[in-house]
Formats: sequence, C-alpha cells, structure tokens
Amino acid sequence: APDQPSAAPATVNQSGGCGVAGGRMTDTRRRVKVYTLNEDRQWDDRGTGHVSSCYVERLKGMSLLVRAESDGSLLLESKINPNTAYQKQQDTLIVWSEAENYDLALSFQEKAGCDEIWEKICQVQGKDPSVDITQDLVDESEEERFDDMSSPGLELPSCELSRLEEIAELVASSLPSPLRREKLALALENEGYIKKLLEIFHVCEDLENIEGLHHLYEIIKGIFLLNRTALFEVMFSEECIMDVIGCLEYDPSLSQSRKHREFLTKTAKFKEVIPISDPELKQKIHQTYRVQYIQDMVLPTPSVFEENMLSTLHSFIFFNKVEIVGMLQEDEKFLTDLFAQLTDEATDEEKRQELVNFLKEFCAFSQTLQPQNRDAFFKTLSNMGILPALEVILGMDDAQVRSAATDIFSYLVEYNPSMVREFVMQEAQQNDDVSRESPEMCVLKTEKTEFLGFFYKHCMHVLTAPLLANTTEDKPSKDDFQTAQLLALILELLTFCVEHHTYHIKNYIINKDILRRVLVLMASKHAFLALCALRFKRKIIGLKDEFYNRYIMKSFLFEPVVKAFLNNGSRYNLMNSAIIEMFEFIRVEDIKSLTAHVIENYWKALEDVDYVQTFKGLKLRFEQQRERQDNPKLDSMRSILRNHRYRRDARTLEDEEEMWFNTDEDDMEDGEAVVPPSDKPKNDEDIMDPISKFMERKKLKDSEEKEVLLKTNLSGRQSPSFKLSFSSGTKSNLTSQSSASNLPGSPGSPGSPGSPGSPGSVSKSTSQMAAITTK
Repeated sequence: APDQPSAAPATVNQSGGCGVAGGRMTDTRRRVKVYTLNEDRQWDDRGTGHVSSCYVERLKGMSLLVRAESDGSLLLESKINPNTAYQKQQDTLIVWSEAENYDLALSFQEKAGCDEIWEKICQVQGKDPSVDITQDLVDESEEERFDDMSSPGLELPSCELSRLEEIAELVASSLPSPLRREKLALALENEGYIKKLLEIFHVCEDLENIEGLHHLYEIIKGIFLLNRTALFEVMFSEECIMDVIGCLEYDPSLSQSRKHREFLTKTAKFKEVIPISDPELKQKIHQTYRVQYIQDMVLPTPSVFEENMLSTLHSFIFFNKVEIVGMLQEDEKFLTDLFAQLTDEATDEEKRQELVNFLKEFCAFSQTLQPQNRDAFFKTLSNMGILPALEVILGMDDAQVRSAATDIFSYLVEYNPSMVREFVMQEAQQNDDVSRESPEMCVLKTEKTEFLGFFYKHCMHVLTAPLLANTTEDKPSKDDFQTAQLLALILELLTFCVEHHTYHIKNYIINKDILRRVLVLMASKHAFLALCALRFKRKIIGLKDEFYNRYIMKSFLFEPVVKAFLNNGSRYNLMNSAIIEMFEFIRVEDIKSLTAHVIENYWKALEDVDYVQTFKGLKLRFEQQRERQDNPKLDSMRSILRNHRYRRDARTLEDEEEMWFNTDEDDMEDGEAVVPPSDKPKNDEDIMDPISKFMERKKLKDSEEKEVLLKTNLSGRQSPSFKLSFSSGTKSNLTSQSSASNLPGSPGSPGSPGSPGSPGSVSKSTSQMAAITTK
C-alpha cells in the first residue's frame, strides 16, 4: 500500500463486495484494525474500519480495501499480489509484507470475517484456504534455487574482532532464505565457529568494547533463529552456555546490559532434596533450567515471521524433560529414599516441604511424556507407594505441604482414576474412618457403583460441612471473600454431582434439604457466590425430574430466587439474565408443575415485569394448562395447531403430558421423598410480605425513574476492549478501545443475542422478539 493511499473510489465488483450500500460494511465480521510495523519493530495502530475485497481498475487486480468506520476514508488499498506471502495467525489475524520494509496486519473482530477474506486471498493466488501461509517467505526463482544448490558452501569471514560487523551482516542476510540458512548452519558446525565467537566475547568484555558486544548479540540471536539442534548442542554445553547467555545480555536496543549470568549463578540456587548420584542427570537438570530461562527471559519476543524459527528450541527443552523423567524413574534408590523421607515422622517440616515440591515438579514434568510412557511413570510411582505417602501428607497440619500434595493427587486422579479408586476402596475395607483422616482422598471422578455408595456414606458430609455450617439462618453467617471462594468451589463440585451421580445425589439433596441451604447464599454480598447458588438450582431444574420439582414446590424454593430478582431492581446484569433464563427454560420446556407453582405463588410479584415476555408467557402456559384440565377435548386440537418451532413435535408432547398426569406415585423410585405439587404455603402472607414491600417501594421510584429508563438502551453500555495479540509471547501492547458507535446493542456491534432485553428498554420490536425463543 502506498504511504498515502489514494481516496479514489474503488470499482465495485458484481458481487457487491466493496459496496457500503449493500449493508455488508456494517457487518461486524468485516470489522478490522489496520496495523503497520514501524522501524523499531513495533506495531502501530492505523485505525479501525471495515474491509472488503473487489477488483480495482487503477491497480488492475483484486484488492483489499479498508474504509474507516468514523468517516469512510480509505485506510488501506492493497492489491492482492499473486506472489506475496500472506500469513493467517490466531484465527483473526492476516499478516503480509507489502514492500521490503513495510509490513501490514489486519486484525479481525470475528473469525468468520478473517476466514472470508483469507478465502479471497487464496482464490487469487490459487491456494487451498486450509493453509496458514500462501507462499514461502522469500520467493526465489527456479534459476536462483539452481544456482544456490550448485554453488559451493558458504564461506565465513575469519573469526576476528575487526570483522564482527561483517559476520553480523552475513548472518542477518542469510536468515530470510531457507537455503542460505542451511549453508550458514553447516559452515558454523564444521568450523567450530561458535566457540571462536565466544572467545572474542571474552576479549570484548575485557576491553569493554560495547560495539563489538552489540554485534555479538546480533550474531548469537541470529544463530538461535537458524533453528538447528546441532548448533544448540554446542551452545548449551556446560562449556558454552553461560557465555551464550552473556552475549545476549548486550541488547543494542537497551541502554543498559542485563545481569542474567549474575542471577543464574548467585540468585538461583539448585537444591538437591535427595542427593543425585548420576552426574549426567544432574548436568541435564542444570542445562534444562538454563535453556528454559533463555527461552522465557533472555531471548527477545520473536516477530511474527520469527515465531516458527524457534520450534527446535522448544523441542530441545521438551526432550530434555522427557529424558530427566526417564532417568529419575529408573533410579530406584533415589525414589525409595524420596518416599521414605516423605513419610518419616522424623523429617522436619522444611525438608518435607522441599520433598513434596520436588515430587510435584516431577509429576508436572511427566506431562511431556507420551500416553504409554506416562502410564508407566505413574505405575512406577504407584509401586513405590505414592498413594499411602499422600494419605499421610494430606493428614498433616502444614497447609503448604497439603496444597502441594493435593496438586500431586490431582495429577494421579487425572491420569489414572481407577488406580486411586481401588486404593480408596481397599483403605475403606481396612479402616472405616479413612475419610476423617484425609477428606481430600474422597473428591474423585467416580463410577456409579460401589464407590459412590462409599463416597456418599463417608465423604459427602466432609464436602458439605462448610456449606451447612454457614447457612443456618436466612443469610450467610460468614460472608467474607475467603469463605465465599470456598463455598463457590463446593457448589461447583455439588453441581457436578447433580449432573453425573443422579440417584445418590438426589437422595442426599432431598433428605438433607441441601437446595434450601444453598439458596441462602443468594443473599450473599458476593455476586459470584449468589450466581453459583443459582447455577446449582438451574442444573437441578434442567434435569426435569419430578422428584426434584416436588421437593422445590414443597419447600417453596423459588422464594429466594424471586427475592433476589426483585432486589436486583432494574439493573441489567448477569444476575438478572440468569434468573430470567431459568424461568424461560421452565416456559419453553413446558414444565407444568413448576409453571403452576410459580404463577400460583409469585405472579403478583412478577406481573409488572414486561421488558421480557417470559413471565407473561408462563402465565399463558398456566392458563392453557388449566383450560386443558377443565376441557380435555381441546387438548388434542391444540396439539395439532401447535407452532412447529418448539423442540418436540405435538404428538410427543401430548403423550408426555398424558403420561405425566397418569403417573402413579408408586412407580417412583424407592426411598425417595415424594412431595405433592398441590400443597399450599403454610402462610401466604409471610412469603409475599417482603415481595409486597418491594413492589410498594418500586412504585414510588417508578415515577422518578420512568423518564430516565425510557431513554436508556443497550447502546449506552460500555463496550468490551478490542484486543489483539500477534503471538503468545508478544510484548508490544496492541490494545485499544472500540469506538462508542459500535458498543453492544448498537447496529454494528457483536452484542449478546441470547441475553434478555434491558429492563429500561421499551422498544416494541425488542419485546416482540423476546417472546420468541428457539432451541
């Protein structure tokens, strides 16, 4: 693209791809940010607009055009060159070089738009859109390739201080071409060149020759980008690695050199919790730590074109870790000593903490293994007695030790749950009080047989104890942040149980009145905890199980939800949306018992909510239900005329309804509480009193807020940030706010199509659309 793109109007192709009038330019899929790479290799934001592809007469070819969303001016006009290398990254980013020193990037708001433009580029270049790069980064002609292949190897300048600049230029010029990179790597390997460079490094440091040190930085960084294992083996050897790190301390772009060697030699200390007798293993551990440090802390963040040039460095670290795990696994004396000291009561706390942290890191390294090798690894640990050792450690008072042990335990559960279950069941047979000693051992991904019986008999009370202790009143007795976090985790586990354990958890919830206790947390000042409680109830309702439904109706367990909904007032937030979604589910799925219960007991409180049609829809369902009961002949006619947008067809729904009404309570599962849906509240006034008071306060406020609410709509809310990260390690900040004209709710914004309308919105079309729910 020229430095000052022409604003001449583009010629629109027949498909209308460039047309604003066609309405596609406001499509959020086409919304992009344009970036250019400056001289400092940082990305500059050139503006936000909408991209299109069409034939431009002046450029004689298909082109990419970006027009600014603010004023329609042309931000970018770029012909799709058949020989240019375009790269697609991270699903929403297209990067290419327009000229030798002019790199461009388009960051799309949505993946769909990126895919659409990528297909256009690939179509022009005759490529399959499944590729991530359309051309080699440097397009060499066949003649050049032939000349390079037939020419002799690359000749390096003699390794002297006076020629460092020449060497740096040779390395830099070789990087863009795969063939020249290959020849440079071979020359460096054959001539022992790296060690000679490191000798000059010592000379430069002794002479304080900063210019020479800057050249060495560029040379060593370039050698990393050659991506050769043979070169890494030389650079990461015990003899060379600290000098390599030393060269990388002198980055020319920094005003002051970094002290990486000082950190590695003085600050970072290597601890042998169990003496390692194998010198090769010890050296491998040192090397891996230092290479990981180089990758994470020393090397600069690679540019978009350098990202794939460090794949061999990642592989080097990966295989080193595999080798370390294998060598430790084969050292039986080492592992025997480790587990003996872990479980020895005479081991002091500091030593035990170091042992547990080592074992945790050891298990983390095992994730690099292939599945079959990982299974063998955990089998070795099992044979060494890791589970009995963990049982002892988890029963200790030291919180840090227990935390690390729990992490180790999670690795075991994830990779071999059957091994853990078998151990717990063996312990249960030997000692009925195992759960009192180590409750963490009981939180498992379980099977629905013998183990679940043990779990609910011995362990579930341990899991729910903090919840039950904190919900004895109408509101949480402790509502600090730490307690709320703990209870949220417990609710997450209980929600998992509701989904996967069916019979056992159902009995537990109904017999222990767990849902009522959970809903006390709806009164928490911490919104995340209140939402966890609501999610737990939503999971139960989602099962459409009449045993649960009767329990909910018997105990009037919609009351805390309705109170929370009314106390939330006219605020449009996650709580508002989640509660409405729960009632909408009841309406759409036509859960008759709950529909009748809600309308009979809470209609007075909900009838004024008209910014969504959910509650009026529930009332309509209820009235139709009563009408069918009074006049059964109408039921079959309604089934025939039922709108086809519902998930189940009319015949299926009719059969299910008839089966539900004819269900005999004797057919229910044994031992489960059965609550008649027709029970009335013990005192209607007690339940409706807080709701009535709220409605009185609401009516007083309505007159004051009506005018404000009429003017309020979704476009007044703040937009999420429009962010871009060119690679996982990018350090440059490319975050900017999207403009106010494209906030959620406005015509051109992504929005949230599944969310209910704003309580303040009075749009007729919004109300109509809210009444239609597709599933």
